[in-house]
Amino acid sequence: MIRNYSGATRIIPIVGDPIAQVKAPRGLSLAFEQRGEDILVVPFHIKPGDVQAFFQTMSRAPNVGGMLATVPHKFAAFQFTATSSSRAQFFLSANALRRTGDGRWYGDMLDGLGYVRAIEKIGATARDQKVLLVGAGGAGSAIGVELLNAGAAHLAVHDADTSRRDALLAKIEAAHPGKTSRGTADPTGFTLVVNATPMGMKAGDPAPVEFDRLAPGMIVGDVITVPEITPLLQHAKSLGCRIVTGVDMFNASTDLLADFFLGVDS
Repeated sequence: MIRNYSGATRIIPIVGDPIAQVKAPRGLSLAFEQRGEDILVVPFHIKPGDVQAFFQTMSRAPNVGGMLATVPHKFAAFQFTATSSSRAQFFLSANALRRTGDGRWYGDMLDGLGYVRAIEKIGATARDQKVLLVGAGGAGSAIGVELLNAGAAHLAVHDADTSRRDALLAKIEAAHPGKTSRGTADPTGFTLVVNATPMGMKAGDPAPVEFDRLAPGMIVGDVITVPEITPLLQHAKSLGCRIVTGVDMFNASTDLLADFFLGVDS
């Protein structure tokens, strides 16, 4: 049980569409409690057309010390920042905002670092991996760059929105020349496959990759938290692949996020 809160409790909203799948309200609130901090993370289901108004409203409440953004609001969150980390500037995306001394917002993008840590927690490494990344949105962009920063040998990106895919590849290629390519739904030849899309969250969703081309030696990951074992991960697990779940990613990100909101940058 999360400890009792009071009128002195500081609030960190987490905003998304949908929102029921997020783990931060409990997980990050518990992390703050363990650090002796009276901070509570609260979920808000906000549609894209309302997200800027939501950010503006939260800014008027002094007891809101930070905000978290999940799908699909990470790009909108960055637009609301006054200052941001080099990571957030690179991605033009933010998943965490904290209030600065002048009452404005500082943003960072910690999804990628969290994913690298999640891989390490299963006893693997990003180094020398040949990566197929599905999804060039906010989370996918962050994961792709941080995997290369951590030593991945190559990154192929697949996204149904080819213009978004190509824009991401052009940006990453500038930072990691010769290490990127356009991917497809075929995971053949890759050692690490990551789904950074919502595909698999709902029954009947299309498969993010061709399941029948997965191989036992692969590491297969998914950013989805509910269900934790998506159809992709279920199939990969049945083949004997090592898997990284969205919950693994969240758990690895918890300390990063707690540090961020308490003013300690990674």
